[in-house]
Amino acid sequence: MRTGEIVSESESRMKKAVEILQDELKAVRTGRASTGLVENIKADYYGTPTPIKTIAALSAPQHDMIVIKPFDPASVREIEKAIKNSDLSIAPIVDRNLIRLSVPPLSEERRKELVAQVKQVGEQTKVSVRNIRREANKQLEKQQKDKIITEDDLQSGKKQIDDITREYTDKVDSVVKNKSDEIMLE
Repeated sequence: MRTGEIVSESESRMKKAVEILQDELKAVRTGRASTGLVENIKADYYGTPTPIKTIAALSAPQHDMIVIKPFDPASVREIEKAIKNSDLSIAPIVDRNLIRLSVPPLSEERRKELVAQVKQVGEQTKVSVRNIRREANKQLEKQQKDKIITEDDLQSGKKQIDDITREYTDKVDSVVKNKSDEIMLE
């Protein structure tokens, strides 16, 4: 593998780590109702655990309400059960073929707990990004040792990897800060 390929592969892996972080943070509650809270909860749909977002239309018509309208009315009970069994701590209200979730406001103490949780997830993502950097540097060193690339290529590749690592750790910090601000704002 050439230096450019190693750098490119590392960058795509770091990008994926940030995307995973963003997906995880969608499920963290803020003071506002967000469909991200429930979209990845898995409900038993004809014997298969299926994310709610694929079996129902999700909306947040008010700042404190989430409405779930299953495509198949027979799945209302399973979705209700999945929400009750999740760690969301919101009781679903079933209204024929709809499920309503009333999102209560968060206490100051709970907001601080959620911010700490968000920062912890962000730190885990930064560790993943740094691990990707370490693996890339090892690959570059092995390539140089095996005389596939030159010493200059090794130094250039390491510099590129460090620059990309810095860029993605900054992105993680930005995502964490935005989510923390969102939690504390409401």
